[in-house]
Amino acid sequence: MKVASLFCGCGGLDLGFLHAGYDIIWSNDMDKYAVQTYNANFKHEAICGDINNIDINSIPAHDVLIGGFPCQPFSKMGKEKGFDDDRGTLFFRVMEIIQNQKERGHQPKIVVLENVRNLLLHDKKKTFKRMKEELEALGYNVFAQPMNSADYGVPQTRNRVFLVCFLEHIDYVFPVKEELQTTLQDLLEENVDDKYFLSERILKTILSNGTGGYYSKSEIDLKIARPLTATMAKMHRAGQDNYVTQAKGIRRLTPRECARLQGFPDTFTIPVSDAQAYKQFGNAVTVNVSYAIAKSILEQVKR
Repeated sequence: MKVASLFCGCGGLDLGFLHAGYDIIWSNDMDKYAVQTYNANFKHEAICGDINNIDINSIPAHDVLIGGFPCQPFSKMGKEKGFDDDRGTLFFRVMEIIQNQKERGHQPKIVVLENVRNLLLHDKKKTFKRMKEELEALGYNVFAQPMNSADYGVPQTRNRVFLVCFLEHIDYVFPVKEELQTTLQDLLEENVDDKYFLSERILKTILSNGTGGYYSKSEIDLKIARPLTATMAKMHRAGQDNYVTQAKGIRRLTPRECARLQGFPDTFTIPVSDAQAYKQFGNAVTVNVSYAIAKSILEQVKR
């Protein structure tokens, strides 16, 4: 099936669908560095630009529309402005694109959207209710469920909600959880550059349990990593970010290790700076989870 991808980032959601046998024919993101990484790893080139400014008539016909639309408006880590945040209104741009495809005679049969788990509860559940109604008005049967990356082969606690929507009547069932076989330590690189190791000066701050009224238990060397974040380049306390111990001391994760914790293979090229790489992998959809969903869709549509 042909896939169009919105808010593609560096390609985590796309890679899962590609590995499951889908044909990705069009993708877009407004972050030029994410597009640089995407284009270094996919055969077709993603279009860089704000989706609000792109002519939606230029989006080719496709069977499946996928996208992890911006999550900050719905995240507990943000201000939770929802639809009052300009980024929150991008959901309605997705609806416009589907409507446009419908008017042109080729409405996508399947829509897969990803966001933070808090989307289901945001604004006393009114936000999700509105989104579900918008999708149902376009003819879709909507299925929603949080999924944790650690349940699909990746040692990272990362809960995200996925909306899987079908035009046909399908009693969709989300992928079955898998027993985790790896730990964070299994994914660590050897002979890591000295720049990733923490100095004695910063170590005291990193390992503290917080200051003032803020408390966050400081733990390192976790078997299952904390959720990767887009702001990892800034280095937060160990209660928020992941740190590990090796021969030279305590260090932060490398970009390649972050890629592994999101299910990206080592053949995946990282052509950008560490700061941009941390941001991209912190924002990415876990490839393993995407693959599990993409595969389950194929299996259930074929029944």
